[in-house]
Amino acid sequence: MMHMDFFMVGPPLIALLSGIAILIWPKLLNYIVAFYLILFGLVGLMAVL
Repeated sequence: MMHMDFFMVGPPLIALLSGIAILIWPKLLNYIVAFYLILFGLVGLMAVL
């Protein structure tokens, strides 16, 4: 059950924290976007496997 809760709460929470971080440190944008894409790409691949 905890696994399913992450998929419901995780992405919006990560998006919110990333947005705040980008407002404070605009140079982090590239790293945050790259991390987000890598993380959810891996999560998507794990769901398929």
